[in-house]
Amino acid sequence: MIPEIPPQLLAAASDAPLALLMLWMVHVLRRDLMARPEPPAAPAPPVSSARDDLAEFKLEVARTYVPLSLIRDLDSRLSLHLVRIEEKLDEVSRAATAAAAISGQVVTQRKVGFSARAEGETRA
Repeated sequence: MIPEIPPQLLAAASDAPLALLMLWMVHVLRRDLMARPEPPAAPAPPVSSARDDLAEFKLEVARTYVPLSLIRDLDSRLSLHLVRIEEKLDEVSRAATAAAAISGQVVTQRKVGFSARAEGETRA
């Protein structure tokens, strides 16, 4: 007589070959992956070339996306501000020299601003 098999056991027995097939496929894939030689690592670009590339990109963005009139306007505004700062520094220097002269202290003349820097670069 044929013993009565519970349906859960029958279902598990019918799924066993499929589960074994899946395990075997995973095993074969892992083995093939482990046997495959690894590709050589791509050399990392040097930092200096990355900086140069970034600088070129910024320059390209400035050329293509910012109108030349805005760049000139910004340049003139910055130049005017720098000239005002230089004038204020010259005024402070003159005031300090005058105050030192009144008090009787000896003060060596130092030039401040862009003209002094330009003269210093020509001497060096």
